[in-house]
Amino acid sequence: MTKSKLRWGIIGCAGIAVRSVIPGIAQSERGEVTAIASRDETKAKETAEKLGIPKAYGSYEALLADGDIDAVYIPLPNNMHKEWTIRAAEAGKHVLCEKPFSMDAAEAAEMVEACAKHGVKLAEAFMYRHHPRYKRIKEIIASGEIGTIRGIHGTFTFNNSANTTNFRNNQAMGGGALYDIGVYPISAARLLLDAEPEAATVHAFFSPEHGGVDMMASGLLEFGGGVALTFDCAMWAAGRNTLEVLGTEGRIELPSAFVSAPNAPSVFYVTVKGNRREETIDPLNQYSLQADDFAATVLDGAPSLFGEDDPTLGMRVLDACLESARTRSRIVIS
Repeated sequence: MTKSKLRWGIIGCAGIAVRSVIPGIAQSERGEVTAIASRDETKAKETAEKLGIPKAYGSYEALLADGDIDAVYIPLPNNMHKEWTIRAAEAGKHVLCEKPFSMDAAEAAEMVEACAKHGVKLAEAFMYRHHPRYKRIKEIIASGEIGTIRGIHGTFTFNNSANTTNFRNNQAMGGGALYDIGVYPISAARLLLDAEPEAATVHAFFSPEHGGVDMMASGLLEFGGGVALTFDCAMWAAGRNTLEVLGTEGRIELPSAFVSAPNAPSVFYVTVKGNRREETIDPLNQYSLQADDFAATVLDGAPSLFGEDDPTLGMRVLDACLESARTRSRIVIS
C-alpha cells in the first residue's frame, strides 16, 4: 500500500528551514517532519521543541541513520550541498536541496549522478515554481494573448549589508547575490521560455567590506530568437522581487514574483493593448505545494516537474554569470 505521508528529516537549523520550509511541510497534505539535526545538539532540541518535531539529533550522520526518515531537506551553506546530498543518497534518502543547488555545474552533475545511482529522487528547492500562478502565466503566454515574447525582466534585491559575518559574505561558502537570489530570475526565465540561454553578460559590484562577494549584479542572458532576460540582484539595495514578461501585444507583471506572504492572495497583472486586468489566486503556501509535489514524485512515482537535468542546467547558467562578472566579458554557454 502506498504511504500517505512522506517522512522528512531536516539537515540543519537554517533560518529558511525554521521560518518557511518546516512550517510549509507541516501544513502540506502529504508531508510530516520527523526529525531535525544540528551539529549543536542543544540547538536541534530547542528547534524541535519549538516546532513540534518528534526527534532531534546532534549530528547529520545520526539523522541519516534514522530508518523512519524517507527524505531530507538540506538548507546548509552552499558549499556543503554536494557532500550532504551525496551522503543522503548513499543512506537511501530522497533529497530536496536548497538553492543554489551547488557551487557549480560539475558538482551538480555529481549530485544528480549519485542520486540516480542509489535510486532516490532529487529536486532543487525553488518553491515559487510550484505556485499555480506560474502555470497560469505559462497558459497566458501559450495562448498568444500578449503576442510574441520579446523579453523578460526580473529583480530580486534586499539590504543585508550590516550583517558582515553572514555566510553569504564568504566566497568559499558560495556567498554573493548571484548565488543567493540571482538564481530566481534566471530560473524563472528558463521556466517561462522553456529554453536555455546561449550567453551571459553580467556586471557586478564586489564589496571588500563583505568578503569580496558580489553585493549587486546586473545581467543579460541571451536566449534564441533575439529574446533576452535582463535582471538585477542585490544584497545591498532596497528590497524588490518582481518579474515582467513583455510581448508584442501586451505584458504580464508580477509585483511579488518569488517571495510572498503565505496567507495572502497572489496577484499579478496582464495588460493587452492598454487594457489592464488583475488576476488573483487564493492564498496558498508555496512551501507546502513544493513538499506535496516532491511527495508525489517519491510516493506515487510521478515524473519530476522540471526535469532530472534541470539543476545541472541551471548551475551551468550561473557558472557563466559568475565568470562574466569576474572577467567583465560575455560568456557563451555551451
